[in-house]
Amino acid sequence: MNIFAPISSLMTDHKHLVTLAPEESLAKVKEIFDAHKFHHIPVVHFREIVGIVSRTDFEFFMGGSSHYEEDKYVNELRLERTQVKEIMVKRLGKVAPDDRINVALEIFLINRFHALPVVEDGELVGILTPYDIMNALSKQIPADSSLVYENKD
Repeated sequence: MNIFAPISSLMTDHKHLVTLAPEESLAKVKEIFDAHKFHHIPVVHFREIVGIVSRTDFEFFMGGSSHYEEDKYVNELRLERTQVKEIMVKRLGKVAPDDRINVALEIFLINRFHALPVVEDGELVGILTPYDIMNALSKQIPADSSLVYENKD
């Protein structure tokens, strides 16, 4: 992986993103997190990013997963009556698709963000996470093939 390559070479593009509207209920958030392995859902208003909901923030709001079953009725009401905009993070770091991967790495390291919306002309076009970078690194093949580990079992 070339850390000077554009972020667009690693990001999950908007065609593959699952997003939420600010007015949607947390029941929708729970449904999405239950169906997918990702940890961040961008919140958009007409393709403009207005926030992000993390799995951690959602679980914190719900009192942790262990408390969910304790009073299922109350928690179902909370899920239906609470809107995404009430728990989303509004102050976001953002990058452009043509920014370099090293810029994103610096933002991740300094700010401890776990997801960066990729924005172009004010519209959400993708998202980049440290997982995307680690995944790309794990697929790299060293120039010196003698460094490749071979399992001889």
